[in-house]
Amino acid sequence: AALLTLTRKRGAATYAQTLQNIPETQVTTLENGLRVASEESNQPTCTVGLWIEAGSRYEDAKTNGAGFFMEHMAFKGTKKRPGSAFEKEVESLGAHLNGYTSREQTAFYIKALSKDMPKVVELLSDLVQNCALEDSQIEKERGVILQELKEMDSNLTHVTFDYLHATAYQGTALAHTAEGTTENIKRLTRADLASYIDTHFKAPRMVLAAAGGISHRELVDAAKQHFTGAPFTYKGDSVPALARCRFTGSEIRARDDALPLAHIALAVEGPGWADPDNVVLNVANAIIGRYDRTFGGGKNQSSRLAALAVEHNLCHSFEPFNTSYSDTGLFGFHFVSDPLSIDDMMFCAQREWMRLCTSTTESEVTRAKNYLRSAMVAQLDGTTRVCENIGSHLLHYGRCIPLEEWDARISAVDARMVRDVCSKYIYDKCPAIAAVGPIEQLLDYNRIRSAMYWIRL
Repeated sequence: AALLTLTRKRGAATYAQTLQNIPETQVTTLENGLRVASEESNQPTCTVGLWIEAGSRYEDAKTNGAGFFMEHMAFKGTKKRPGSAFEKEVESLGAHLNGYTSREQTAFYIKALSKDMPKVVELLSDLVQNCALEDSQIEKERGVILQELKEMDSNLTHVTFDYLHATAYQGTALAHTAEGTTENIKRLTRADLASYIDTHFKAPRMVLAAAGGISHRELVDAAKQHFTGAPFTYKGDSVPALARCRFTGSEIRARDDALPLAHIALAVEGPGWADPDNVVLNVANAIIGRYDRTFGGGKNQSSRLAALAVEHNLCHSFEPFNTSYSDTGLFGFHFVSDPLSIDDMMFCAQREWMRLCTSTTESEVTRAKNYLRSAMVAQLDGTTRVCENIGSHLLHYGRCIPLEEWDARISAVDARMVRDVCSKYIYDKCPAIAAVGPIEQLLDYNRIRSAMYWIRL
């Protein structure tokens, strides 16, 4: 018994010490507005990346897809390293290069040995400053992107979420897909891509982030050497402002009875990144849980919705989501089910939402908070996850929020807060709905809307 008590105390202390002993995130802002941030550790490797405030939300109907096209072209050579020379130089370091484009940010990052950090910074600078944009490479990559778009069309989860954005934010920039349309990819020119780089790849909109066995001072010195000069500064222009994207309760249905399964997503408007309600909504999502038929546990799972899904064969999988942007967000759930189970699954999922608003219990909140803490600590695994957190946090919040502060915010949540915040965003709100596949059984929008409240006597 004494040994078990000692083990428990040691485990609790280890979690608290982990939060307190995380290296401090050091941030330096250069004269041109570039933010340089890093966390130093004893790792033999490091991840260095550029997080840029650019994405499909900054594009219009004619240029939608330029950022995604540019992400592909970034790896196809620069003016200093033409053709495949750029990739070969990265490979000669034994490094790994990657990138992605989303609706509000673009990222390029390299994982390498810590001693190669100055070289990695120079490579990233060359990538965004001197992209060759050769006509032959543009045409070659155009075909690659078009093929990639065809493959994305077969990913029905991806298609459903694109439809959800299209209906929830119709008529605004957030309705654009991150990858762009086939028509735009076919007609975008070298001038369009060059204009995109010249407009968005500027120092005030960039974060150079690093994590691993590096020195912050050396990182700043490398940034001053390679991220200064005319290409990274605005020429008398202010940083382009984002237009407000308003949420609309509406729906898109793409019925195809030839498909075996239906994909349904339902969402209400959620808060932006910096809103403290996000922590409470994440706790609410942890209460709902997630489910896939491959999971063990059967109907004994802690998630009520998962237990119902198993017992009554409601769906193949479901997952809640809380997708945030600068000034708005989508809070909802997505499920995949057989055609004849859609109505039952939607009923149970919406009933679970109403239960969150009216009768969440403290035991459920405690379990959900522990789940979030576990997921939070898991972010410490590897320099790439830490680096991405640093870059994204500085773009979203203007600072890197330490895990100790996140833990304090999670600890402050109780059942009353969950009920109040869920009522604020869910109760009697008009949802956005996207449905793809054999969806004949999906009820009329007004019927779904009527399940967004309970008549309580």
